[in-house]
Amino acid sequence: MNIAIGCDDAAVEFKDILKDYIVSLGYEYTDYSDLPEGGSNFYADVAERVARSVANNNHQRGIIVCGTGIGVSIMANKVPGIRAALCHDVFSAVRARKSNGAQIITMGSRVIGPELAKTVLKSWLDADEIDESSLPKVQRIMELEDAIQLG
Repeated sequence: MNIAIGCDDAAVEFKDILKDYIVSLGYEYTDYSDLPEGGSNFYADVAERVARSVANNNHQRGIIVCGTGIGVSIMANKVPGIRAALCHDVFSAVRARKSNGAQIITMGSRVIGPELAKTVLKSWLDADEIDESSLPKVQRIMELEDAIQLG
């Protein structure tokens, strides 16, 4: 699996730790943190680049980090088809996948330490399938999203 990853200036070192960790787990990544020509590295822009890459099926999963993880989560969820979840504990990370089918995890470098972040990330990556009982709920999210887009 090739994972999209990105960060703003508040989380560069944190992102680099996570990049090394996902490689150690056997995954590849594409880093969307670097500025495109004429572009911005504001957290909203980085989150949009990662979320679009996942929405366009260039990547199955995405990781976005900033100072708190809140701003990137808000922005990623603006991209149609994306379910991004802010997770700072294992239970939330697993449920983000199994209950909500979250394709993107967000975390805050000022909120969670790197070792716990690795544990949270691995739990999220290992939680592969949406629970059968949650599938209708995730399908309803997608239906409502389509209805909202149509106006």
